[in-house]
Amino acid sequence: MNIRQKIVMSIIVAFAGMGLLGSISYDHLLRIGEALRLAEVVDDLSNDILEVRRYEKNYLLYAMDEDYRESLLFVDKSLDIIRGIVTQSLEGQAPAQGEADFMGLRDQLTAYRNAAAKLAETAGSTPPEAVEKAQAALREQGRGLVATSRRIKKVQRDGILRIVDNLKRQLLFSTLTLIFLGIGFSWVVGRRIIIALQLIEDTTRQVATGHFQAIDLPPGRDETRDVVNALNRMIKELDKRQNQLLQEKKLASLGVLTSGIAHQLNNPLNNISTSCQILREEDIGKNDAFVAQMLDNIHHEVLRSRDIVKGLLDFSRENEFTMKPTRLADLVERCVGMVSAQLPADVDIARRVPDDLCVPLDSQRMQEVFLNLFLNAAQAIGDHPGTITVSAERDDLAAQAVIRVEDTGPGIDPEHLGRVFDPFFTLKDVGKGTGLGLSVVFGIVKKHGGTILAESEPGRGAAFIIRLPLGRETCPPEKAEPEQEVSA
Repeated sequence: MNIRQKIVMSIIVAFAGMGLLGSISYDHLLRIGEALRLAEVVDDLSNDILEVRRYEKNYLLYAMDEDYRESLLFVDKSLDIIRGIVTQSLEGQAPAQGEADFMGLRDQLTAYRNAAAKLAETAGSTPPEAVEKAQAALREQGRGLVATSRRIKKVQRDGILRIVDNLKRQLLFSTLTLIFLGIGFSWVVGRRIIIALQLIEDTTRQVATGHFQAIDLPPGRDETRDVVNALNRMIKELDKRQNQLLQEKKLASLGVLTSGIAHQLNNPLNNISTSCQILREEDIGKNDAFVAQMLDNIHHEVLRSRDIVKGLLDFSRENEFTMKPTRLADLVERCVGMVSAQLPADVDIARRVPDDLCVPLDSQRMQEVFLNLFLNAAQAIGDHPGTITVSAERDDLAAQAVIRVEDTGPGIDPEHLGRVFDPFFTLKDVGKGTGLGLSVVFGIVKKHGGTILAESEPGRGAAFIIRLPLGRETCPPEKAEPEQEVSA
């Protein structure tokens, strides 16, 4: 049995023992009560017999008929008491102990009545010797009555004491039995619980020192084994999380390095842009269409590189959370430009975002949302040709902007769909993901007062639906960015 079953069994045994002990004690108390009631009746019977003897002595001394009648009256009363005792004993309402003595006392009382009647009949006409003989017989019958009544009282008193002694012995035996059972139960179950707690303490101390080593399973099939299994699962998950955190730290360091590289790229980009502008101003390609085309290509690629560098710098820079009206199409376009170099050649990003859709948001944080969603979609598509579609529309009834990021990948299994936003949950191979990207996305969207929901059917791609509240403010008009200047 496991620990739970042992505890339940011990509780059942304890209640059964207490119930049995209570039943036995109650039965003894009932017997004591019946014996006490019978003893009270026997005491009354003994007193009546003493009254018979007292009136007998008066009658023998004074020969008064009143004493004779009183003596017979108490004899009848005693016979009634005995008759009631015998009747209750036959009906099972009182103990039958000493019943033979009661029957003998009844016969003695009957004989005493006959002897007293005979003495009364012969008192005046019989010779004195016969009267004295009848008186002696009556006295002998009276002494027998007293002796029998005393014996009956002693039997009843001894019976009560015997019942009390039995009750005391049974109570003592039951109490000692329950105490020993409780000690044994505490030793068996408590020892198992202490072992489990000691195991948990040692394991947590081991984990705290950074040793993620599985524990050997103990023998048996109780909860201790289940605790060890749970601890082993925890150790395995902690080891996995530590590896993921190390990978995340590497990515964070890489992000800092990328930020520095992006900042350093500004100077060569500035030189390239300046040189290109000088060549264009000198009309180098005026008479050569090919040269002019190359200069235009250089110019546009420099501008494109500048936007990527600016996006990287904005992405890596820690700014306070500030929401302002932002043209969603511009933000999406900037994010597409930042990830386009990381997408496979046969994966395209389709944009269906209205130019006039203005949403209050923090551009840097929301840029992180789109980058994570685009990269996740690209990784889901993998090496196969596919399309990532980002679309947006107004929901005027709910006063929200509805943004959808869809891919043509294999989709997400239903059992995993509810966990995609959990921290450290990832379906990617070790080293290819930390399970934090979608968790970060969820937190940023929630901080904007919005919601994000994942939808997917296996084999038919996945979609992430973001709902952001619309503000009443309008976006500022677009400003033409100077072509000759690259931000440092």
